[in-house]
Amino acid sequence: MIFGLEFPPVENLIEWPAYFGEGTIFEFNKIALINIISVIVPVAIFLVASRSRQMVPKGTQNVAEMSVDFIRSQVIAPTIGHGGEVFLPLLMSLFWFIFLGNLFEIIPTFHMPANARMANPLILALLVFFVFIGVGIKHQGLAYFKNAVVVPGVPAALLVLVIPIEFLSTFIIRPFSHAVRLFANMLAGHILLVTFGVLCITLWTASALVLALPFAFGMLVGLTGFELMVAFLQAYIFTILAGVYIGGAMHPEH
Repeated sequence: MIFGLEFPPVENLIEWPAYFGEGTIFEFNKIALINIISVIVPVAIFLVASRSRQMVPKGTQNVAEMSVDFIRSQVIAPTIGHGGEVFLPLLMSLFWFIFLGNLFEIIPTFHMPANARMANPLILALLVFFVFIGVGIKHQGLAYFKNAVVVPGVPAALLVLVIPIEFLSTFIIRPFSHAVRLFANMLAGHILLVTFGVLCITLWTASALVLALPFAFGMLVGLTGFELMVAFLQAYIFTILAGVYIGGAMHPEH
């Protein structure tokens, strides 16, 4: 209770009741529903686009081709380069899944980004982690692990310090920070939107504070637009970092 205004507990913002299967491994709630939609929608877009191909793209085909060109030119080309086309399906899937999962933050009746729960970003970060390690082993053999922690040109006396730092940075901190960056940004935005949404509702019923309603509502509208940009930006950042990690494992000289 603040200045007579009552706000819901933080737990209510991130914990959702099960639709069915509560307490079992088959428990299904709002986050699971958002994840399923985030898989189905891009699959449907690309299926429709592939069935109605035209010389001059429009509608769904235009969306599909623009997204492919975006990932190819803005993610793969600058981060992986030669040979990176093979990762187009992976990076495209990551981008669409994360973007749509984030977008539910501003969709009425949902108001929850799937990536504001740590499970999603963690699983995606671990997926990228195992992919870039696999790529490193494929292209460098087991020497990949040595190349990843031994920095060329460092004096031998300093390697005792540099190797543990590089090991922690590459194999522990990297996947952790990859996941936390997405999770923390989406959770912070979700809390901000809910805060100003609850504030608007409360001020509408609090006669003495109703003068502050236009300010709170204006902030809510502005933050909604801002979070739309954040939903896209965080999907792009996660995807481009995945490209950077894969590119580093594929082309260690870079």
